[in-house]
Amino acid sequence: MSWPYVCLLILAAVLLLSFAPLSRSKYPRVKKHKRSSLIPSQFSQEERFAMKEALKGAIQIPTVSFRPEEFNTTALTEFGEYIRKAFPTVFKTSFIQHEVVGEYSHLFTVQGSDPSLQPYMLLAHIDVVPASDQGWEVPPFSGLERDGFIHGRGTLDNKNSVMAILQALELLLIRKYIPRRSFLIALGHDEEVSGENGAQKISALLQSRGTQLAFIVDEGGFILDGFIPSFKKPFALLEQNPVPNMSGNEPLKRLLQQLANEFSFPTNIMLNNLWLFWPLVSRLMERNYIMSALLRTTTAVTMFNSGVKVNVIPSVAQATVNFRIHPAQTVQEVLELVKNIVADDRVQFHVLNAFEPLPDSPSDDQALGYQLLLQTLQSVFPEINIVAPVSCIGNTDSRHYANLTTGIYRFNPIYLQPQDFRSLHGFNEKISVQVYETQVKFIFEFIQNADADLEPAPHQHEL
Repeated sequence: MSWPYVCLLILAAVLLLSFAPLSRSKYPRVKKHKRSSLIPSQFSQEERFAMKEALKGAIQIPTVSFRPEEFNTTALTEFGEYIRKAFPTVFKTSFIQHEVVGEYSHLFTVQGSDPSLQPYMLLAHIDVVPASDQGWEVPPFSGLERDGFIHGRGTLDNKNSVMAILQALELLLIRKYIPRRSFLIALGHDEEVSGENGAQKISALLQSRGTQLAFIVDEGGFILDGFIPSFKKPFALLEQNPVPNMSGNEPLKRLLQQLANEFSFPTNIMLNNLWLFWPLVSRLMERNYIMSALLRTTTAVTMFNSGVKVNVIPSVAQATVNFRIHPAQTVQEVLELVKNIVADDRVQFHVLNAFEPLPDSPSDDQALGYQLLLQTLQSVFPEINIVAPVSCIGNTDSRHYANLTTGIYRFNPIYLQPQDFRSLHGFNEKISVQVYETQVKFIFEFIQNADADLEPAPHQHEL
């Protein structure tokens, strides 16, 4: 995940659905859709064993992206061959078209039986960030299963989604499933380093064909277990960020109001009366590194170079800084703010790469993607009883598809503990076998739920 859009953050019995900044005044009820009976999402012991073994094998292929134009092409080729073997039914089904784009990315077009239903697309990415053995409890590309967890780079970001999507489709096809609604699966190979050779080329291909999508679902938020209770305890203080607090945005306030009654006194009183307590609440949120990232554009110095010898004063220093831009700001605003903070004519600024935050995604009763996510969540995670929106704090491949749809929703149906959060692009990344099985189950049901009849305007859609 190269990590503003829609994300789903879920806490124990609390779900925070994340996507592009949301435009609605209150949380809607789930709208029920007409559909035939679902194929039960029950898997045999043999199928559960096969799905975890398939994920372990995928982790063992080091599909690392180092920088734009530099990735492990041998591993990417091997991965393409691997998924053909792991999901033979997907590749031999007559109504599924498979294309390789940009040499290593994969596009699947699953043709539905009803051309009047607008298609949608599921996204994931094959590549992972680098990982050396140092700092890991087990080798990062071992795919080792231990104590009910599969360990390795990509188990959370994002090979789990690649494999879960294909696994769910494989299991549906084995059960003779034929979709009513067409859908696409786009698997990029360079998301971690911009997506210009993968997702961007897939998007260009689809635009040349005149494809328009009802919605897109991509990686983004998780089911966060154990994050919200920390609100009741002191937060570890982080380094002060000079970028201003953008906490006046309405999606974040709606989120807090939805969660208010989950807290005890006095926090519940404060969150139910943000008109009075907002300055205090926003200051308290700043003390938590995750919540602070929802309040402002984040800043991280990721590279610094200076000097050539230990006893020679450097004549020049160069730093690379990564900003994840808050939806309420623009690239130019952030650049001007940084220049004013530095306030030194000797310092030169060069924008290496930049993406503006995307426009709002719909979330009302007619928003098909949003409603289908809610419907599937209620089925697979019945313990989730509150849903509220929050903006994601980074970009993924989905930014390249903004011209194909107005609905971009980002969610991983996975429980995540606070300690797991740090493993993303860090050390000791792992996923519970049970959690992965549930991810497959979620996609298995979501694809079937997407055969719903809700449509903004009925007409033919060519793929």
